[in-house]
Parts: sequence; C-alpha cells; structure tokens
Amino acid sequence: MYEIAKSFGFSASHRLERLPEGHKCRRLHGHNYTVEIRLIAEELDEQDFVADFGELDRVGEWLRVAFDHRHLNDVLTVDPTCERLAEVIYEWCVRHLPSALTPMLHAVRVSESPSSWAEYRRAAETETAR
Repeated sequence: MYEIAKSFGFSASHRLERLPEGHKCRRLHGHNYTVEIRLIAEELDEQDFVADFGELDRVGEWLRVAFDHRHLNDVLTVDPTCERLAEVIYEWCVRHLPSALTPMLHAVRVSESPSSWAEYRRAAETETAR
C-alpha cells in the first residue's frame, strides 16, 4: 500500500460556543491551521505515482478562498471544531477532486497546533484504492 500527503495552511479565528462559560476556547481565538490531504493506492500509476501532487492544488486554493483570515463561525454551518472542519474539507474533496482521485482519498487531517489535530476518514469497509 502506498500513501501520499500534501499539506496546506491557513489562518482563521473561531469560538467554540458549546463549551462552558469560562473555557478558554469559548472565547474568540485563532489558529494557524495545517490541513493534510492523504491519498492511498495499492499500485502506482504509469508515472510511478499514487497521484501527481499538483492535482491537489485546487484544495489549497479553495482553503485560502473559503477560510484564510476568516472567522470560521461565520463561514461554516457546523461547529468550527477541528473534527468538523476535517469532515467539511473531506466532503469538499469528494465533490471537487478529479474523479480518479476520489477513491484514493483516505483522510483529511486538520492541525490547529503542532501537537493538536483531528482526522476524518471514510469507514474502513468502504476503502477501495486503485
């Protein structure tokens, strides 16, 4: 099994309003997020790639337009946790990546700091890589 990943970054603010009063993350704060898109394949293509990294550039462009220097509470329809953000990005990738890459999409990881991240991936029983 082969796996590749491409990382993108953006800066954004949010408030986690479901947390109790007094919790530091309930207050307005921001992060320099890192988003990692991970693809897997059982075999390499004719260029000996899982995929051309350039095919993932559209994800970075969308992240910059949708989230960079934005307040996530204003642009997401779900709570702006790392977990939900990873899910939103994963679902966007399913709808907007080239169709040849969609079956290889393994996971999306969102880091709000070097030591704190959340990952969203499809259910193991549905994984069907090339």
